[in-house]
Amino acid sequence: MADTWKVRGGQEKGGSGLAPRGPYIAVITNRTVNLLIRGVMLFSVGVFLALVLNLLQVQRNVTLFPPDVIASIFSSAWWMPPCCGTAAAMIGLLYPCIDSRLGEPHKFKREWSSVMRCVAVFVGINHASAKVDFANNVQLSLTLAALSVGLWWTFDRSRSGFGLGVAIAFLATLTTQLLVYNGVFQYTSPDFLYIRSWLPCIFFAGVITMGNIGRQLAMYECKVVQEKTHQD
Repeated sequence: MADTWKVRGGQEKGGSGLAPRGPYIAVITNRTVNLLIRGVMLFSVGVFLALVLNLLQVQRNVTLFPPDVIASIFSSAWWMPPCCGTAAAMIGLLYPCIDSRLGEPHKFKREWSSVMRCVAVFVGINHASAKVDFANNVQLSLTLAALSVGLWWTFDRSRSGFGLGVAIAFLATLTTQLLVYNGVFQYTSPDFLYIRSWLPCIFFAGVITMGNIGRQLAMYECKVVQEKTHQD
């Protein structure tokens, strides 16, 4: 009995005993590291897009910040790029998580070229909101709404993506309204409760775009993990 116990104890401390535990801990560690990497990448993309799109809005004189905080594109609102980057990371990580929870992995147009086109369309929608002159704000809002829904239909087409896009766009618009109301910044010629009426369309398009990036990163990560597991 003692010898048997010693052998079993040796196996528990040896390679065979650690076999089921070691890979499990490694998988958890790898998932955590991969999650952090995806979060950092999404944060970086969000910060970059925020700087570019904010530059478009400032050039068009759509967004006005207090004079004492305008020194350059990076200081026009120092808190905006980090906030946008954090929101982008959360959205990009949330979308694949919701897909897995619903048991319906998103596989529509899953390639990087499609994601890059989605980003280009999103930037184009923002460019249109800042550069193109419309007869009135209603026409501008309807046009951007159609373009945003078209972006979702072209690059997403999932009910979960549409629902999350609408919900997050509503919360982002409400947050923006509170910030404007408290004098953090302001919009020129606001036409809807201190803000521009087309802002929810921009938020919706941005959510769909970051969701696609997050899904593609998650899908690429799963592919790499599966290939590595198969090789091992």
